[in-house]
Amino acid sequence: MSAHASDVSEASFIRDVLERSRQVPVLVDFWAPWCGPCRQLKPVLEKLADQYQGRFHLAKVNSDENQELSARYGVRSIPNVKAFVDGELVDEFLGAQPESMVREFVDRLLPSPGELLRRQALEIHRQGDAEGALRLLEQAATSDAHNDAVHADRAQILLDLGRIEAAQAAVKQLGPLASDDAHIAAVVARVNFARPEGADNATDLEARIAANAGDLEARLALAKLHVAQQRYEPALEQLLEIIRRDRKWNGEAGRKTMLSVFDLLGAQNELVSKYRRLLASALY
Repeated sequence: MSAHASDVSEASFIRDVLERSRQVPVLVDFWAPWCGPCRQLKPVLEKLADQYQGRFHLAKVNSDENQELSARYGVRSIPNVKAFVDGELVDEFLGAQPESMVREFVDRLLPSPGELLRRQALEIHRQGDAEGALRLLEQAATSDAHNDAVHADRAQILLDLGRIEAAQAAVKQLGPLASDDAHIAAVVARVNFARPEGADNATDLEARIAANAGDLEARLALAKLHVAQQRYEPALEQLLEIIRRDRKWNGEAGRKTMLSVFDLLGAQNELVSKYRRLLASALY
């Protein structure tokens, strides 16, 4: 058997498919010995696995011997080839397809040159070389200008290095739908809340609010300062007070800023759950 193909069972599926797919795409071929079309497709898949030299892995599952696994992934007809990337099922096809179609299917799964550079950059960054990671991300942005993950990762590293203006420029390269991705939305929120050192003074803002509880501009500035300092609950309290006093002020700045904080914290955060309820109560 090819080094780039393996027989997989229920017992080895997590390791050989889900975990492996975090390194390279994995094609899972659900087949059975009695299936004629399966015998037609098998040599095509094995040939491509050899030709692509490890850029994807072929996992072969005997559906008769692994019926529970087949049922879990909705296999009703074979051959059924399912593609996994980053531990998730992302695409599939049915039946014995010609080599040209299977090749196109594989090519759609493979990371672009820019994406490969991005992954290298993240590994370098994990090893502590932020500047080296930035250089690779700049190359990735040149070769794959529409890869929003490249721009978001670059912005995040720049922000870690305190280069706020450069990080702001990086997020401007994002596409209009980029923030549909929770990770990218969190990066954008973090960049938007970043403040140059000394830009705001909490003592002065608190004094303004003490003198005039209706100074919503000071409350908004203080909330953003709290977020920049990772003091999220005091920030959310200020934003909630803005909404309670004037929900439409400054183009609904209180509500919109609170939603940005939710993006930053993530849907599973306890503060997000708590303040979503308080926000709903204030609005309705």
